[in-house]
Parts: sequence; C-alpha cells; structure tokens
Amino acid sequence: MLSWMAWTWPTAFVFIGIFSSMAVLTVLEVRTPGGAERRGALGLVTTRGDRLFISLLGSAYIFLAWLGFFGTPLWIPLGLALAWASFCFWKV
Repeated sequence: MLSWMAWTWPTAFVFIGIFSSMAVLTVLEVRTPGGAERRGALGLVTTRGDRLFISLLGSAYIFLAWLGFFGTPLWIPLGLALAWASFCFWKV
C-alpha cells in the first residue's frame, strides 16, 4: 500500500516531528488565540506558525547544502537545523 515511497525510520521521524509540532501549535492557538505576533530580528511581524515555517524551510536548506558539500553523516546539519529553529522561535 505504501510502496510508492521509500519509507524508512528517519523519514517517519521527520514527518512525525512536523505533525507533532503542528499539533503543539494548534493546542497553543486554542489556549491563547492570536498567534503571539511579534517583530523580530529580521524586521518581520511573525506568528508562531510563521516562525515554524521559516525554521522548517531553513532546515531543509541546511540539509540540502550539507548534502551538496559534504554528504553523509547528517548529525552536524541536524544540530545546525535545531540551532536555526531555536533562533527562529527566539529572535525572528
């Protein structure tokens, strides 16, 4: 049934992480509506969802650049992506 994609545990963990973060943001939005808008370091007015999108997009670019320049293993870009995500939610 799911043979159209090479499902591996790392792939499953990526999707589980994305959907889990969306679920957490949904719960936060229900508890405190409005998205917690703020102006960050980039000069953008962002909500929690915007910051999640920016962090996911940046993380994808970090992994693609790492694969293009260095290849595997991917532990270092994972750390860089987590640092980028924390920066996005802290300062953006």
